[in-house]
Amino acid sequence: MRYVLVPAVTLAATASLAVPAQGRAANPYERGPAPTEASVTAQRGPFAVSQQTLDGIGYDHGTVYYPTTTSAGTFGAVVVTPGFTNGQRAVAHYGPRIASQGFVVMTLQTHSVYDRPDSRATQMLAALDHLVHRSALRSRIDPARLALIGYSMGGGGVLRAAERRPSLRAAIALAPWSRDRTWPDNRPPALVITADGDTVAPSDGMGETFYNSMIRVPDKAFLELGNADHRVPLTDDTRIFTYSISWLKRFVDDDTRYSRFLCPGPATGTSAVSRYQATCPMD
Repeated sequence: MRYVLVPAVTLAATASLAVPAQGRAANPYERGPAPTEASVTAQRGPFAVSQQTLDGIGYDHGTVYYPTTTSAGTFGAVVVTPGFTNGQRAVAHYGPRIASQGFVVMTLQTHSVYDRPDSRATQMLAALDHLVHRSALRSRIDPARLALIGYSMGGGGVLRAAERRPSLRAAIALAPWSRDRTWPDNRPPALVITADGDTVAPSDGMGETFYNSMIRVPDKAFLELGNADHRVPLTDDTRIFTYSISWLKRFVDDDTRYSRFLCPGPATGTSAVSRYQATCPMD
């Protein structure tokens, strides 16, 4: 088990860690050009995106954002789930931004905005199954490359869903809230993002505790944002997208070109990032 406290370096300084393309084996899942700091922080990626509404089977409904191209092969799929009292509109900004990087993304509307994490876990897995096996977009999706993102109770739901379905390629929990504090049976690569000013799901009591309890997760990272509170994932925060997109690319697409944005990681103790830990290297 590799717990590494990442040194304080800037994201730009990691550029020298990139592996030359000619030194890597061909990866059939790479989608899009080689990443740069500008590309992972951009509002939109290289793919044009369309959207459609999907009526729920095991959940209420969802909006699916997907690359319009049919010549780039299949894409990994991601379900994004909101938190307590939030509808899918609260996380709608994740759809087009992540899809434009080469993913099929559903923002999920749960049965009730008051659903607890376990119920959200059940619904997000049902949404993945519907998207992959029954939706009109199923031919665009690789069923072996699936991931979940969730905010607050949706983040707690991601942890539960990852426990139930170890075949997931990535799990991203944003300001996760759960009454369960330990997740020793989880397996999928996990990114936990918290905020230093979060009093609803504080890092010390929840996010960092969840991260430390994942003793069987071979690849994981913990990011605490500076000058932020519980609601920061509901905003179009570039820090969240930089690391979430890099995480999805690295583990859903097996794209090691993105490892340099995760290891060694951002400078810590700054106004932007309070703390960062990761199991490095991730190549």
